[in-house]
Amino acid sequence: MAAMLGSPVPILRSFDETRARAFYLDYLGFAVDWEHRFEPALPLYMQLSRDGCLLHLSEHHGDACPGAALRIACADLQALHAELQAKEYGFARPGIVETPWETREMTIHDPFGNRLVFNDTPEDTQAP
Repeated sequence: MAAMLGSPVPILRSFDETRARAFYLDYLGFAVDWEHRFEPALPLYMQLSRDGCLLHLSEHHGDACPGAALRIACADLQALHAELQAKEYGFARPGIVETPWETREMTIHDPFGNRLVFNDTPEDTQAP
């Protein structure tokens, strides 16, 4: 039997639980699937999901570097844009841009310097 791989789950570095929840839960609409701390005063590690998108956020120093970038396929980018604009989040007002490789993208930076690029092109489409 051949090995089968699943979809990767990116780990994004975070530094502040309150700001992470405001951005990922309140603004982007993700839900917390689970969270873990070794002890109450230690760093938080949690899994978030929205539809088919899974993300891990970690306050642990060695888990990830700030400034990561990831692309997230979106079935209706215009609807996501309208949803986010209606929330009047004070730290982001993303717009949709047309790229030279014929996709539409909306880039949002989280409070920790990570870049999320939502796009309306199937994941397997390659730029020329």
